[in-house]
Amino acid sequence: MVTRGEVGVSDEKRDAILKAIDELDYRPNAMARGLVQRQTRILGIMVSDLQNPFFAAVVSGIQERAEERGFRVLITTGDRTPSVEESAIENLLELRVDGLILASPRADDDVIARAGRSVPVVVLNRDTSDDTSDSVTNDNLAGAHLAVEHLVSFGHRRIAFIEGGAGAGARIRHQGYLSAMHDFGLADEILTAEGRHTEEGGYRGAMDLLKLRDLPTAVFASNDLCAIGAMNAFEEAGLSIPEDVSLIGYDNNRMAALRHISLTTIDQPGDDMGRSAVDRLTERIDEDRTEPRHDVVAPSLVVRSTTGPPRFEAKS
Repeated sequence: MVTRGEVGVSDEKRDAILKAIDELDYRPNAMARGLVQRQTRILGIMVSDLQNPFFAAVVSGIQERAEERGFRVLITTGDRTPSVEESAIENLLELRVDGLILASPRADDDVIARAGRSVPVVVLNRDTSDDTSDSVTNDNLAGAHLAVEHLVSFGHRRIAFIEGGAGAGARIRHQGYLSAMHDFGLADEILTAEGRHTEEGGYRGAMDLLKLRDLPTAVFASNDLCAIGAMNAFEEAGLSIPEDVSLIGYDNNRMAALRHISLTTIDQPGDDMGRSAVDRLTERIDEDRTEPRHDVVAPSLVVRSTTGPPRFEAKS
């Protein structure tokens, strides 16, 4: 009662108890209290890829909003592996978290649905049709269209796309690239290279493009890490960016804004998405909302120094 600030204890006893707490360095057992109250006020956060700076912004937004809502967070990672993610989710559930935020999960739909039958779940940065979960996603189709439109506005026609493998949003961004190329009458110029949402993946994708007889004048990479890897490959080959090849990424992570990188990119506001995920989760926990909500965040173009007009007219 004393540690919770409740009334009913005399001032003399309260002072004695507080003194003992201080001398013994006592801390309340939040987990035990949660079992009694059937609510721990702890949110479990499973982040698929801690190596991607985009998720630093996501977690920052989650922590900020969780504190405002009176919750604490437990953070774990799935290391981009479905089986590891499944174990991470189970571990969080065993710790009696009040809800889960799954950031760009690669786990199977049935794993997410099973978790949603235990606690409220918000899936971030991945579409879900499961009515037991909410979602907060970026409009990846619109973002990809913005990227291609920006390059076309400079006069680029031969625009390549470096894929993101199984990364979050990669498949839809690829679809958006294909759709935009058709929309701008460039279907015959479609060119894709295999890649991943890592610097190594972007590097390898760019190396494959460098083997072509006619190098594209512009490259859209599926995320910023992929774009930075591609930048390294092009510069190693002696090419200048954007004079020889324009380059655009996706995410607008903190690395993209560094002066020596200065990457043009599509912004998906990770901190805002993190805050929205907490809002959706706490609505279910504190307000007993049951109907699913699926929020879609609009992307925006951030122009820096890696895009410009082609040096030579692209071949058709």
